[in-house]
Amino acid sequence: MTVQPREQWATRAGFLLAAIGSAVGLGNIWRFPAIAYDNGGGAFLLPYLIALLTAGIPLLIMEYIIGRKYRLSPPAALRRMARPAEAIGWWQVAISFVIATYYAVIIAWAVRYVGFSVGQQWGDDPEAFLFGDFLRAPDTPGFLDGFVPGVFWPLVVVWVVVLGVLAFGIRRGIERANKVFIPLLFVLFAALVIRALTLDGAATGLDALFTPDWSELGNGSVWVAAYGQIFFSLSIGFGIMVTYASYLGRRADLTGSAMVAGFANSSFEILAGIGVFATLGYLATASGVGVDEVAGAGIGLAFVAFPAVISEMPFGGFFGILFFSSLVIAGLSSLISIVQVVISAVQDRTGMRRRTAVLGVGGLVALVSLVLFPTESGIYLLDASDHFINQYGIALAALVGLIVIVWVLRQLPSLQANADATSAVRLGHWWRICLGVITPVVLGWMMVDSLRTEFQENYEGYSTGFLLSAGWSVAIGALLVGVILSFMPWPAGGEDIDLDLESPADRKER
Repeated sequence: MTVQPREQWATRAGFLLAAIGSAVGLGNIWRFPAIAYDNGGGAFLLPYLIALLTAGIPLLIMEYIIGRKYRLSPPAALRRMARPAEAIGWWQVAISFVIATYYAVIIAWAVRYVGFSVGQQWGDDPEAFLFGDFLRAPDTPGFLDGFVPGVFWPLVVVWVVVLGVLAFGIRRGIERANKVFIPLLFVLFAALVIRALTLDGAATGLDALFTPDWSELGNGSVWVAAYGQIFFSLSIGFGIMVTYASYLGRRADLTGSAMVAGFANSSFEILAGIGVFATLGYLATASGVGVDEVAGAGIGLAFVAFPAVISEMPFGGFFGILFFSSLVIAGLSSLISIVQVVISAVQDRTGMRRRTAVLGVGGLVALVSLVLFPTESGIYLLDASDHFINQYGIALAALVGLIVIVWVLRQLPSLQANADATSAVRLGHWWRICLGVITPVVLGWMMVDSLRTEFQENYEGYSTGFLLSAGWSVAIGALLVGVILSFMPWPAGGEDIDLDLESPADRKER
């Protein structure tokens, strides 16, 4: 196998923007505000901050160290630690494959809604427009039913953009794209927040979000929600940060970079909460109802509640363009990072050149996405896949990976030494305690709590047959694919890559 020279970020700022772009995604905008509102309002910020410091940033640092130390994708890096651990890396790659197929679809919806915002084409009933006129969703889910051109064509555009960026590589593709995407995202969202704060009823919405209910701090589910939000919002647990860090120079500051990325992500989430609830406060005031009656999360918030607001407010079309353009940009930067995990793993495994991998592997991800989701039941398939791959894919893979690295292979001391050698902020005992005790306990409890809820009633009332085929099979299938791929032999020389070979960029940096 011919080993291709490893690419490298041109600047630390380029890496940070890419890492922030991966972390700041659709969930920051539509998930954090609702989670905070449902779990104590302003009081939720305390467990949220503690979760960031005891789980989010420590995990981020660990993934950065693994990526930079081995300069390989997750399967190859974990194989370097111990050959059986390679299966965890391929499990993460399979998870990224699944997520990429449906994540692109939501971006395609947002692309269409940028246009729909002009003239408020959803009319007086945004919910009926979304599920009926636009998505053509049936009352009960099926498989590969009617084709929906209104979703297919923008989805093609999304994949052309993503694969085009990836084809240009780390420096000329991902880094340059994020240098445009992330500043533009913050400008658009800051403008949206400023506009939202000038609306009548904005203060009502902010009071609903930030008024603390301190009694909720005694509720264990609030703390689980805080850790869950931090975990899912930082793009940790499914290979992205290991992959991105594998393109760092050997003397990069890891702990400082993790802190910058972690706090930047959380700052954007709080900014999103302000913008979303100021807007919902306006809708509640205009409708003469309480904020609790218009508050929501996910697809309902973005594609039903916000269109309703846009229809009510002056110059609503401009507000809609800002909001849905922000969704598109946040989604694209995250999707690029997710697909890069798959491409990097295949490159390391086969020695394939980047553009060949992008066209072959990235094209396969796009093909699966274009076949499954621009259909009438696509939204049901997306919903079930997303729920199960998040709860029993990302979180479970991270828990297993953490136990193996920390307790089975006992790698934390060597990883800590690797980070301390080049980082401005040295890691102490707190880092080992967080990763060795706090994070595994919280992730384990999340698993137990989630499974308990899962077996009490079917998710969203879907039939057992549909959940088995579109939910459980997806999560279990990702695990099986990871195990099977780990047993496939590497090409001659593929497992003996000289990790100490320095590139000219490394020598220049040193």
